[in-house]
Amino acid sequence: MPETINATEQSGATDHEYAAEPSPAPLRVAVVVPCYNEAGRLDVDAFAQFEKERPWLSFVFVNDGSSDSTGDLIAAVAQRSDRIRALSLEHNQGKAEAVRQGILATLEDSPELVGFWDADLATPLADIGSFRRCFEEQPELEIVMGSRVRLLGRQIERHAVRHYVGRVAASVVSTMLGIPVYDTQCGAKLLRTTPRVRRIFGEPFISRWIFDVEILARWLGESEHDSSDVGRFILEVPLQRWIDVAGSKVRAKDVLEAAGDLWKIHRR
Repeated sequence: MPETINATEQSGATDHEYAAEPSPAPLRVAVVVPCYNEAGRLDVDAFAQFEKERPWLSFVFVNDGSSDSTGDLIAAVAQRSDRIRALSLEHNQGKAEAVRQGILATLEDSPELVGFWDADLATPLADIGSFRRCFEEQPELEIVMGSRVRLLGRQIERHAVRHYVGRVAASVVSTMLGIPVYDTQCGAKLLRTTPRVRRIFGEPFISRWIFDVEILARWLGESEHDSSDVGRFILEVPLQRWIDVAGSKVRAKDVLEAAGDLWKIHRR
């Protein structure tokens, strides 16, 4: 009677060799939420519930010298989880410095990805997961940015004046930086914590509000890659949903100041 040989024995392979490869550890994400007088519209429960269901995620709320109860609100939510932190600046320093200080605080824990998200949740929190998957699928990526592109099938609601001012600004920025960026000012961004990104946040930004442009300018200044190759490392993701929430802190004089800041960034 012939000897029976199973497939594993015939190939010489062992069960260990056929075992599935272990799944890579999920990328840990730390997101900074800058807050200035946000007590009336900051949905801390939404942030807390979202973080609770995602063990790879942490939040740092930065109170930028608010004069309302924002500080108390974020201090209370930080008590609910060891992956939610509250940081307070003594006086109002602007969104740029609030984000920068928050990023520096998150880097102490060495997450793979850091970023910032607007407190009003104009961009849904679910997009954090979408951005994270981009990094997983494209290992060369260093920056993923939300982009408010009005397309059929997407819900992008912006005030007309802000939309048209934004389009003019984007054209100026694209020319200044030499890259075809569509939307620098969307308040939803993630960055891989490379040495280059650590250096980008190492010193204060020139502008209080359009520091997003300066992030790109600093990245380009640090990069050895040609501008035509930037798309391998920086990705704009068209958002499915973005709703302009009432209560923006940006005033008319801030827009004029931002125009001057663009020139300063260009000179730098």
